[in-house]
Amino acid sequence: MKNSSHWNTHTAATRRDLLRQSSAGFGSVALASLLSEESRAAARNDLSVQTPHFVPKAKRVIFLFMHGGPSQIDTFDYKPRLIKDDNKPIPFAKPRVVSARTYNLLKSPFRFQQYGDSGAYVSELFPHVAKHVDELTLIRSVHGSNSRHGAALLELHTGSDTFVRPSLGSWLSYGLGTENQDLPGYITICPSLTHGGANNWTSAFLPATYAGTPVGHANMESQNAKIPFIKGSTSTDRQRRELDLLQQMNRRQLQSIGPDSNLESRIQSFELAFRLQREAPMVQDISDETEHTLAMYGVNEEPTRDFGLQCLMARRFAERGVRFIQLSHSYKWDQHRRLKEGHSENALEVDQPISALLTDLRERGLLEDTLVWWGGEFGRTPVSEGGQRNGRDHNPHANTMWLCGGGMKPGIQYGETDEYGYYAVKDKVHFHDLHATILHQLGLDHERLTYRYAGRDFRLTDVHGEVVHNVLA
Repeated sequence: MKNSSHWNTHTAATRRDLLRQSSAGFGSVALASLLSEESRAAARNDLSVQTPHFVPKAKRVIFLFMHGGPSQIDTFDYKPRLIKDDNKPIPFAKPRVVSARTYNLLKSPFRFQQYGDSGAYVSELFPHVAKHVDELTLIRSVHGSNSRHGAALLELHTGSDTFVRPSLGSWLSYGLGTENQDLPGYITICPSLTHGGANNWTSAFLPATYAGTPVGHANMESQNAKIPFIKGSTSTDRQRRELDLLQQMNRRQLQSIGPDSNLESRIQSFELAFRLQREAPMVQDISDETEHTLAMYGVNEEPTRDFGLQCLMARRFAERGVRFIQLSHSYKWDQHRRLKEGHSENALEVDQPISALLTDLRERGLLEDTLVWWGGEFGRTPVSEGGQRNGRDHNPHANTMWLCGGGMKPGIQYGETDEYGYYAVKDKVHFHDLHATILHQLGLDHERLTYRYAGRDFRLTDVHGEVVHNVLA
C-alpha cells in the first residue's frame, strides 16, 4: 500500500512540480543542445569553396608586407610644413607611450613629385610604383594600437595585439575555401620568424586546415624557398595505398571518439600534401616564363632578384586560385638610424618588382578580382631619434597603406594626418576597419564571419571595425 500511495502521490504532481523537480534534467537537455550547436558550428574542416555572404568584388588577396615599418612621410604622405619647420621642436604633445627618446622635427631627405591624373605625391623612392598612382587607393590615415613590433604585427595580421588569434588569411580560407583543391588556401612566402613568427599566420582556434602554409622563411633567399616535402620517396601508387590505409585508421578513430578538430585537420593535411606533389612543382618552376617577364620583375639581377621572385610567385599562385598570398620584405624597414640609406636600399629592392606585379596582373586580367595590399605594421615619427638626425622611431598613430584592384576606388587619397604626419586626424582607418573592408571586398560580412570557440562567437574584428565604403568603387 505504501508503494501504491507513493505512486499515487507522484502521479498527481502538477506540471509546475514536475518542472521544479526535473530542472537539472532539463538543464542537461539544454546544455546538450548548446554543445551540439557549437559542435555543428565548428564542424567544417576543409578547403572546399564556400558561398560568400554577398557578391564579391575580389576573389583573392596579395599582401605585400614591408616588415619593420616604412616611414609614411618619406614614401606617400608629403608634408611641406615638415620641410619648413625642420629641426624645430614639435608644437604639440608627443604620445604618452613611445619606443625611444626623440628630438626635433626631421624633414624627409627625399624629394616628392606629383604623378598621374590624380596628382598624388610620391617620394623619389618609388618611381616605378608612382606610374600606377591612378590605379592605387592611398589610405593615409591608417593607425593601430601598439608601438612594439611583435604586438603591432599580431594586430595587423590577426586583429589582436595581445592574444593569439586566427590571421586574416586564415579567416578568408575558413570563410571562402580555395578555388584550387590541390593548393593551400593561404600561402606566406618567406615569412618572418621574429616578432611573433608563426603566430602571424596561425589559424589559432580555427582548424589547422586554415593556417598559412609557409614557403621558406625570411632567413633564406626566395630562390631557395620551396614548399617542403613535396617529392615523395616512393611511387605515387604506393603512396596512395599507404595513405588510404592511414586515412582508414584515422577515420575509424574519428568515428569512435567523435568530432576532433586536430585529427580532422591531420586527415585533410595528408590529403592536401599528396595532391601538392603534383601541383606545387609546376607552380614553383618558372622555366616557362618569358625573358621579358623575368626582366620586368628583375629576377635575373640584383638588387631586385629576391623580392622580384616573390612577386612572380605571387602571380603564379594567384592565377591558380590561392585565396591569400603574403610576401614579406623582412625585416628591413626599421630605420631608427640610417634612414636615408636604409629606405633607399629597401625601396630599390621592391619598387620595380611591385610595379611589375601590378602590370602583370592587369595584362592577364587578374587585377580586377585581385586585391593587392601594401604596408607595414606602423609608420614612423616626424621627429628624429638620436643625435645624428638620420632616424625615426615607431609610430602606430599614422601609417600610409595602399590598395589596388579588387573593386577599390582607383586614383584617390583617403584620410589625412596632421601637418607634420604624426597623428591620423581625418577619416581615420584602424586596422579593424581595414580588415572589415578587405573581407567586404571578398564578399564577407565581418560581423557574420564568426567561429564558436570556448563558449562564444569570435570574429576577426572582435567587437570593432567599420567598412570604409568611401574607398570602394
